[in-house]
Amino acid sequence: MLGIKVAASTVWQILKDAGIDPAAQRTSTSWSNFLRSQAGTLPACDFFETSTLGGTRLYVFAVIEHASRRIRIPGATAHPTASWVAQAAKNLAMDLEDADSSARFLIRDRDGKYPALFDTILADAGIRAVLTGVRIPRMNAIMERWIQSCRRELLDRTLIWNQQHLLHALPEYEQFYNSHRPHQGIANARPLRALPQPAADQTGVAQLDIRRRQRLGGILSEYHHAA
Repeated sequence: MLGIKVAASTVWQILKDAGIDPAAQRTSTSWSNFLRSQAGTLPACDFFETSTLGGTRLYVFAVIEHASRRIRIPGATAHPTASWVAQAAKNLAMDLEDADSSARFLIRDRDGKYPALFDTILADAGIRAVLTGVRIPRMNAIMERWIQSCRRELLDRTLIWNQQHLLHALPEYEQFYNSHRPHQGIANARPLRALPQPAADQTGVAQLDIRRRQRLGGILSEYHHAA
């Protein structure tokens, strides 16, 4: 405002005299440290697209918890309007409250589908929205990895007839993912079920009676001991 140009070396000397380190050496929390320190209170969300046999494009809204890898799929719609997304935020906030979740932050991208009311609803529930950088999907890597799993294990192997069919298939996959499928990111545990104790008597392994339960016509398979 005074029309005075200050050389970069002068700024550097002022910062040095004040004991302020360069930006790369300051003590501010890095993104990776933030994710690690807040993993227990940090869900992430995203929209992804799929299509029906008739060519209708549907948008699925999903939320995953970083620490437990628990997935929630609040819904899917052909028209993600501001009112629909706001209602999804209300449903998510109530679901987290019912589950006694300690979520404090929610990672999301800068998609135009999120209205300002989305962040307001979450803020009223004590959850702060944290936006990822522009075109940096790796900042939401756990959510993106789940979307890849959902496509590979379900959507790429299923012919989706319509929205009702999709809303039937997604809860089945959600339950399979949370209660049966092991996850390498959490030592092959399951989000909602602890791992069984190792068999103490190895001699009985050959006589195990294992049963298979199929979901969605055999797209998904679950294995368990016979009762």
